[in-house]
Amino acid sequence: MNLFNKSFLVAALVCCASMQVFSQEDNSAKNLPTDYLTPAFHAGRRQALRDMMPANSVTVIFAYPERVFSKDVNYVYHPNPDMYYFSGYKEPDAVLLIFKDMQADGDSSYNELFFVRHRDPQREQWTGRRLGVTGVKKQLGFKRVYNSEEFSKFPIDFKKFKTIIYDDLPDDASGDLKDLVSTFKTKAEIQNVDKGLLSDLSVISRYATPKNIDRIITYIKPRLDGEAYKKSELIQELVNKPDSATLMDVKAKINANPSGLSLFEKFTVELRGVKTPEELVLLKKSVEISSIAHAEAMRAVTPKMSERELEGIMRYVHNKYGAEDEGYPPIVGAGGNGCILHYEENTATKVENQLVLMDVGAEYHGYSADVTRTFPANGKFTDEQKAIYQIIYDAQEEVFKLCKDGVKYGDLETKTREVLSSRLIQLGIIKDAKEVGTYYPHGVSHHLGLDVHDKGEYGGNLKAGMVITVEPGIYIPAGSPCDKKWWNIGVRIEDDVLIGQTEGTLLSKDAPRKWQDVEKTVADKSIFDLAHLPELK
Repeated sequence: MNLFNKSFLVAALVCCASMQVFSQEDNSAKNLPTDYLTPAFHAGRRQALRDMMPANSVTVIFAYPERVFSKDVNYVYHPNPDMYYFSGYKEPDAVLLIFKDMQADGDSSYNELFFVRHRDPQREQWTGRRLGVTGVKKQLGFKRVYNSEEFSKFPIDFKKFKTIIYDDLPDDASGDLKDLVSTFKTKAEIQNVDKGLLSDLSVISRYATPKNIDRIITYIKPRLDGEAYKKSELIQELVNKPDSATLMDVKAKINANPSGLSLFEKFTVELRGVKTPEELVLLKKSVEISSIAHAEAMRAVTPKMSERELEGIMRYVHNKYGAEDEGYPPIVGAGGNGCILHYEENTATKVENQLVLMDVGAEYHGYSADVTRTFPANGKFTDEQKAIYQIIYDAQEEVFKLCKDGVKYGDLETKTREVLSSRLIQLGIIKDAKEVGTYYPHGVSHHLGLDVHDKGEYGGNLKAGMVITVEPGIYIPAGSPCDKKWWNIGVRIEDDVLIGQTEGTLLSKDAPRKWQDVEKTVADKSIFDLAHLPELK
C-alpha cells in the first residue's frame, strides 16, 4: 500500500518527523530466497543481445510504470519482463541502455548505462527497500549506474547511432518514469507512431504467407479507416492486391527498413523463446508447484465449495512453496462458467455436482506456469462429460508426439483440429469439420516463460529448449446448436512441455490427466479436510 500518495502525504510527514529513519543497509532482510537468476546470467543475456544488434546501435529498455489499484493504493508492482531478463532489476523508474560497441568516456569506456530509482530512506520506511545506485552495482554487477534524475543531463548523443532499438514506450508513465521517457524521446527525436500499425506490419513480415494472407487482411480490416493505415503505402498495396507477388514485395520492404520497435521484438522473441538451463530450473519449479496445487484442489473439492475457496487452496499451495504470485488471474469455472475462456470472477458460492475447470499457474521468481485441469466436483464424470474429456485427452496425446525439435509450430494446431473435429462429428455435435471453431475457439499452444503468453517464434519450427503449452479445449455453453445433454460442458486440459531434440518432456505430470486418475484423486483425502473455520455471525 503506497502511503506516499497525496491523501497520506501530510500524515506520513508528521509521523516521520517524530521517528528515527534507519539505514536499510543496517536493517537488511534475512532468510531471502537464494535461487534467483545470477548477475552472470543477466550479463550473458545482454551480451547475447549485443551479438544480434546491428553495428553502431543502442537498445533502450524502460521499467514498467506503477499502476493504481484504487485511489491512493497501487497494484503490487510487476517488473517489465525484458528489463528483468537483461538486468535482474525489479523496481520502477529506471532505464537501461545497452550499446553494441564500447563508448569512449575520457580515459575509460562503457557498453551499458543504467539509470535507476534513487534511494530514499524515508520512503523506504513505508514502501520497502530500494537497491539504489550502490545496490545495483553490488548485487546486479553493473559498473555505470546513476540515479534516474541524472539521465536528462547525461551527455548521450543518440543522433550518432545508426539504429535505436526500443520497446513500446509507456505512455501512461508518471513521475520519474515519465521524465525518463520524455527525455529519451527528446534526445533521440522519437516521433509518436501508431503502435497498432507497427505491430501489424511486424505480423505481416514474420507470419504472413500466401495461404493465410486473407485471414491477416480480415484481421486488420477494422483498422483500415485509421489515418496511419490510410497513409501506409505498404498496407494499401497489400489490401488492394493481396496476391503472393505483392506479399513478397511488401515483406521485403518491411525487412529492408525495420523500425527500432520491430527490431526489439525480433531480438527478444529469438532470445526469450529458447530457455537457458538457468531459466529451466525456475520454470520447472513453477510448473511443479502448480501441478501439486491442482492435485490438492482435486482432493479438497466438495460440491458445497465455492469457486473462490478452490482458488484459495491453489494460492495457499503456491505460497507454501515460495511462489510470489500467479502468472495470471486464476480461472475457476464450475458448470457453464467453465465455458467462458477467461472467466475470472470466481464468484459462484457452490460448485455443486458440476465439472470444475481450473486454469491456474504459479509464478516463481518471475517465471509463470500455465496448467489447467477439469474435474467433477462430486467425484464422477457423467457419460457425456467423460466423452468430451476423452476427446481432449486424446488430442493432447497426439500433439505431444509432435513436441520436438524441427516440427512446424503450425502442425500442432493442424493436428488438434483434426482430432477434435473428427471426434465431435462422431458424437453428432457438429456435422462438418469447419464447424469445430464453434466449440474450440482458441489455439492449442503458446510459449511460456517470464510472461504466461511468452515471447517466442510462432511462424517457424519448434526448437529444443522452448517451453510451450498444449491446451485443447471444448466448450459447449447452454443454447448451443446441439443436443441439450452436452450443454454447459466445458473441458480444457493444459500441460506445459519442454521441447527436446527427439521428444518433449511433460513438466506438469504431477497433476492427474487421465479421467480414471482424476476420479481417484478427487476421492482421496486432502490436507484441507480438517480446515474448519467458525461461521460468520
